[in-house]
Amino acid sequence: MKMAAPLLAGLFLLLGGGTAAALAAAAPSAKAQPAAGAAVEAHPPAAPSRAADLYQQHCAACHAPTRYGAMGPALLPDNLARLRKAEAVKVIAEGRTATQMPGFAAQLSKDEIAAIADWIYTPVTPEPRWSDADIVASRIQHVDPATLSDKPVFDADPLNLFLVVEAGDHHVSVLDGDKLEPIHRFQSRFALHGGPKFAADGRYVFFASRDGWITKFDLWNLKVVAEVRAGINTRNVAASPDGRHVAVANYLPHNIVLLDGELGLIKTIEAGDRDGKQTSRVSAVYDASPRQSFIAALKDVPEVWEISYTKAVEDIPTGFIHDYKQREGSFIPGYLNPRRTILAEPLDDFFFTQDYSELMGASRAGVGQVVNLDVRKKIADLPLDGMPHLGSGVTWEWTDAAGKVRTVMASTNLKAAEVTVIDMQSWEVIRRIRTRGPGFFLRSHRSSPYAFVDSMMSAEARHILQVIDKRSLEVVKEIAAPPGRTLAHVEFTRDGRYALASLWEDEGAVIVYDAHSLDEIKRLPMRKPVGKYNVWNKITREEGTSH
Repeated sequence: MKMAAPLLAGLFLLLGGGTAAALAAAAPSAKAQPAAGAAVEAHPPAAPSRAADLYQQHCAACHAPTRYGAMGPALLPDNLARLRKAEAVKVIAEGRTATQMPGFAAQLSKDEIAAIADWIYTPVTPEPRWSDADIVASRIQHVDPATLSDKPVFDADPLNLFLVVEAGDHHVSVLDGDKLEPIHRFQSRFALHGGPKFAADGRYVFFASRDGWITKFDLWNLKVVAEVRAGINTRNVAASPDGRHVAVANYLPHNIVLLDGELGLIKTIEAGDRDGKQTSRVSAVYDASPRQSFIAALKDVPEVWEISYTKAVEDIPTGFIHDYKQREGSFIPGYLNPRRTILAEPLDDFFFTQDYSELMGASRAGVGQVVNLDVRKKIADLPLDGMPHLGSGVTWEWTDAAGKVRTVMASTNLKAAEVTVIDMQSWEVIRRIRTRGPGFFLRSHRSSPYAFVDSMMSAEARHILQVIDKRSLEVVKEIAAPPGRTLAHVEFTRDGRYALASLWEDEGAVIVYDAHSLDEIKRLPMRKPVGKYNVWNKITREEGTSH
C-alpha cells in the first residue's frame, strides 16, 4: 500500500518570497494511511552525533535545526507516525517528483541516508515547545482583505462547490458541483488533516495541517488570505458559523488554541485534567453551532470539554460552591473557558445528535459512551466492538418491520469489518452490516436511498466500495477499482444527484457516480485525491456527511 509515500513531498515548496513566506511554506496536504502491519526497513544503528551532524548539514535549512519545521514540515516522531521509515529513506535518497525536494543519493551513502531517517524518528529532548509568542510571530497576511471582492469571482453556484484535497502534489482543487469540472487549483500546506471548516455563508474556509499551520482561504475570491502556525502537531480545526472564532486541537503542545477570524491569537488553553495532574493530547475539536460552543475530545484524560464562544453564557463554577444563586464560591467566565464533563474513560472520537445536546463517543479501545452535554454526564453505554470511527458517522430515518420510524446512526469501524447501525433513542444496536473489511468513511445524502462505505483499512479489499440500502440495511452493490488500488471517501453534490469517490492514487481521479442508478458518469484526473467537501453539505450539516 503506497499511501504514505507523498507525505514528505513538497518539502521545499514556497508560497512566496522573503523570510516570513519561507517559514510559512511548510507546504502540502493529505490524509495518508499506512498499510496495516507494514514492515519498517531495518538499518544498523547510527551514532546519534553523526546522524545529528548529517541532519544539520543537509536538512536543517528547510526543516529547522530544531526539527520543528520551516520551509519543510516538522520531522518529529508524532508528525511522521503515518510515514513508514522505508518510505522516508526512499524520499531522502530519490527526492520527490514535481517538488523542490532533491534526492541525496549522489551525496550520501546508504548508511548516511539511513542514519538521517533513524534520527528524524527519534524524540527531541527536551520536548518541543510552541509558545504564544511563536504563534503570534508566525502569522502571515497574504492579501489585504480590503482588496477582495464581496461577490464570487466565478459563475458557479458558490454553495455547490467542492474542495478536493490532492495529496499527490499537495494542492486543493475547487470543483463546480453542477458542471462537475475544476475551476481553480491552489497549493496547500503539508499534510492537511481533519477536513476544511466553513463559515456559514461558505465564503471563508479554514484548513489545518499536521504541522500546525492554519490557513484562511477566501472561496469567493479563490485566494489564501492569512496563515498562522498554531502548533507543532495538530489534529484539526473548527470554526464558528460567523467565522469570528477558530479553535485548533493540538497533540503537541497539549493544548487548544483559540484564534479570531483573522487568525490572530486570542488565547491558548492547556489541555489538563481538573486536578492539574495530567495533560492530554487533544484528539479533535468540533463546532456545536446550536450551542454556540466548541466541543473538544481529550485523548488521554477522561473529560469532555465545552468552550462557549458567546459572551451570553453563564459563568463556570470551580472548586467548592456554597450557594450558586448567591455566587458564594469560585467562578470563572463561561466565555472561552472549558466547561468539563467528567467521565470514567477518555473519548477519542465523537458523533453528535443534530441539536448537539448529546454526543456518542468511543475510546481507541472501543469503549462507547453516550454523554448528555446539558447535564454533563454519561447517560448510556454503546455496545461497540473494534475501533469505531464515529467521526465519520451518518444518520437517516429508518422504518422497522413494525412500521415504526426511527432515527438511526451508522458508523464504520477501523478494526472490525462492519458498519454498526444504532437507534438514537434507545442506543441499541439494530444491525451489524458485514463489509469487505475495516473501513474509514461512510457517506450518504437525505435524497439518496444509499450509503457508500469503503474498506480502505483492508489490504485485500481497499479497492471496493460497498453500497448499503438505507431501507433494508443490506449491501446491494459493490463498485470496484483495480485490485491493489484504493477507492474511498464519497461526497455528494448539493442536491444529492451525484456521488463523488476518490481513486486514491498518485495518478488517480475523482470518479462521479449517479447516486440513484449507481452508474459511473465521468472521471476527473487528480493527483492522489483524498477528502472531498461540498460547501452546502458542510454548512447545513447534511445528515449524510460528517460534521
